Amino acid sequence: MKIAGILLVLPMAALASAAGHPHSGTDVTVTVTQVRSANGLVRACMTGDPARFPQCRTGTLSYRAVVDAHPGQVTVTFPDVAPGRYAIALLHDENGNGKADRALGMMPKEGFGFSRDAKVRMGPPRFDEAVFEVADSPKSMAIKMRYML
Repeated sequence: MKIAGILLVLPMAALASAAGHPHSGTDVTVTVTQVRSANGLVRACMTGDPARFPQCRTGTLSYRAVVDAHPGQVTVTFPDVAPGRYAIALLHDENGNGKADRALGMMPKEGFGFSRDAKVRMGPPRFDEAVFEVADSPKSMAIKMRYML
């Protein structure tokens, strides 16, 4: 099972940011469930660019957020999101090092999740498996954090 490319080197310094976006959008609020500990941070990245998912590199149509981890659930909000199609990738960065740690170079040691709870098979889901619509009104969703180890 190849999961090496699954997640995210998300160096997210800002609590929430959007590169090049006017302030005329709506809020997208994500309830992250099944967080296993209070260790570290939950890092979230939302992108409207299929080529940037799930790594979510900085660029147009990419939003980032970071919150402290709490056992059970945490809430992440992306403010001022322009209408469009987006996908979200999550990382429970338990040691706070800004990257997804792996065991044996392949298996994620930290939690991860995707919008629409898109399934992980032989790697991360495709953008179209995790995509959702943002319109003019606030959007809320839940994403389950998953752990392999």
